[in-house]
Amino acid sequence: MWDESMAPISERPISERVVMVSGAARGLGRAIAARLYADGYTLSLGARDLRALESAHAAMDRARVLFHRHDAMDAKTGEAWVGATVARFGRIDGLVNNAGLLRQFTVEEADGEALDAMWAVNAKGPMLLARAAFPYLKKSGAGRVVNVSSLSGLRVRRLDFVGYSMTKFALVALTHAIRQEGWEHGIRATAFCPSIIETEMSAGLGFPKGQALSPETAADLVATVLSLPNTASIAELPVNVFAEPNY
Repeated sequence: MWDESMAPISERPISERVVMVSGAARGLGRAIAARLYADGYTLSLGARDLRALESAHAAMDRARVLFHRHDAMDAKTGEAWVGATVARFGRIDGLVNNAGLLRQFTVEEADGEALDAMWAVNAKGPMLLARAAFPYLKKSGAGRVVNVSSLSGLRVRRLDFVGYSMTKFALVALTHAIRQEGWEHGIRATAFCPSIIETEMSAGLGFPKGQALSPETAADLVATVLSLPNTASIAELPVNVFAEPNY
């Protein structure tokens, strides 16, 4: 039986929402930041290279944007970034875990140090950043988390992506855990799983230029997920540029 307590929590307009985006200095993160800024969000942008971050978004109004150093391998920088965001804007309504690392090797070539680095950036870093932001996402009543995984987090296609796939599968699992734990508080989490995007990370993969997903199109999809109401939840969003079964 329906009662008023089951009604969806009202959400603030986009102009009053604060979204954090990691890895925002270049590639997909830069495109996501640009799209969200154009949509009217207040942004807190993080990256390892603070000068590059500020340079990439120099045209943005500083009244609506916070730039902060964030290294996904260092949990303390994430905690400091969350603290600075709340101190500046008073709230957090969304988190886009975009920072990522790719190191290629097969099972036979397995590189322990490279794998450790990917675990730190692709899985552990997003988990610890989400942990730091969680109390504020709960207070929002309509908190959104988008974890930028990959189709390599849903299936194994390239043998030299074994370590990358392992960490991106873990990021998808983290997304489902956030979604379940935060559901009653209005938190909705999505694992965004794109195929090849035309960024610096994918430049050396030998994919024909112009046939990959553009950062701008990928950013459009992230923006769409962030804007959905609590009653429309997308747990996984796979997007491909190949004709593969299921994807």
